[in-house]
Amino acid sequence: MNKIIRFIKNNFVLILICFLFLGTRLFRISEIPSSVYWDEASIGYNAYSVLTTGRDEWGEFMPLHFRAFGEFKLPVYIYSVVASEFIFGLTPLAVRLPAVMYGLLSIIGLYLMVYELTKNKLLSLLSSFLFSITPWFFIFSRTGYEVTAGLTFFIWAIYLLLRSFERSKFLFIISTFLFVISAYSYNSFRILTPIVLGIIFIYHLYKRQFVVVALSVLILIASVVPLYKLYKEDSGLSRLQTVGSKSNLVINYFKNFSPKYLFVSGDTNLRSQIPQTGELYYLDALFLVLGILYILKSNNPKLYLVLGLLLIAPIPATITKENPHALRAILMSPILSVISAFGVYYFSSLFTKNKNILLTIIIVLYALSFEGYMYKFGTEYNNLSRSAWQHEYKQIFEKQKEGCVSDEFAQPYIFALFYQKVNPKEFITTRELNPVSDWGFSTVKSFGNFDFPKICKN
Repeated sequence: MNKIIRFIKNNFVLILICFLFLGTRLFRISEIPSSVYWDEASIGYNAYSVLTTGRDEWGEFMPLHFRAFGEFKLPVYIYSVVASEFIFGLTPLAVRLPAVMYGLLSIIGLYLMVYELTKNKLLSLLSSFLFSITPWFFIFSRTGYEVTAGLTFFIWAIYLLLRSFERSKFLFIISTFLFVISAYSYNSFRILTPIVLGIIFIYHLYKRQFVVVALSVLILIASVVPLYKLYKEDSGLSRLQTVGSKSNLVINYFKNFSPKYLFVSGDTNLRSQIPQTGELYYLDALFLVLGILYILKSNNPKLYLVLGLLLIAPIPATITKENPHALRAILMSPILSVISAFGVYYFSSLFTKNKNILLTIIIVLYALSFEGYMYKFGTEYNNLSRSAWQHEYKQIFEKQKEGCVSDEFAQPYIFALFYQKVNPKEFITTRELNPVSDWGFSTVKSFGNFDFPKICKN
């Protein structure tokens, strides 16, 4: 009991931040957004199919890549939803709850990562607090997006990587394993992981730590083997070519740092952000500049890792068509929160006599900014984004149990499966498929008593 009391006392503020995060993410989680998007429906139903039959909607036994619509979803988040649906059933709550849990772990992981970099508890707490309330991360951490799992494992991999430098070098092997899991959680980390690991491999080879490198490389090679079938034998490569950007990559890259994007308009995708709301607060504009100045003036070379991660974070968004893209550049969110925290710390330290008062004022201003964001989210977001979340299909399939529904704009069959909780065996035995498109997407022509033509004839 004394150990528990001591732990709570030593980590009281971090615990409060975690409760703040949980409270704001669980708030009306099944109601806002108003309905599940087709990716959430696909994740939820494939998890339900695995839970009840051991196979996905295509009949594949415990797959590492879920064909879904043909874009091959990654396994980590879907299997997390399997566990959630075991408790809550095939519901929006079950699909979205793992994102909240992963988000919570990322808040804690960021605290540990910053503490490992700075040995400064205040800086670590500020980083976690700002990350927990940043608009960039808010919607993603309460909806069924795979990205939360990838980000969480990536942050914890960085943390263990940092610990491995001063402690056991074999922590790097565990770090490599977490990097691999992040890459099997969200596609952005399939691009970022090789960059980070490649640099670290070179460092360890320079230090003549050949055994550690060899074991980590074996883990990496083993993780790549399942990708061969996906990109060579299936349609994963054509999917990659389809989403790839043919625009000027330099221009694409710097769009992710546009002040208008960061502070004014944000991601224009209504599933990513409240309309006309920046990815960051206006307050961040000042503290990001001061935070970078703090890093450059510090005598701690470890802090340059933060800038390095910031520089590589937009790469996944840069090389794809939609850009800037908050989801694909998700690593920018915690890193910018850390830099803002450095800026807040640096600014308050300039006024030594009133440091605590000034720090309190800044935290209150951030809290008020978050309160304003939460109010807008709770009162306006559903009205602004219903169609983006395909609410119309929820209205149809919660009532309609048969008939014709046009597939002109989406994949209506997956909503029928989700909202009707169709038995996976019944779906597999009664469905009829349309031809697979050139880049792998497959549509369902009919199943059971439903038909999904381009246009329904009266």
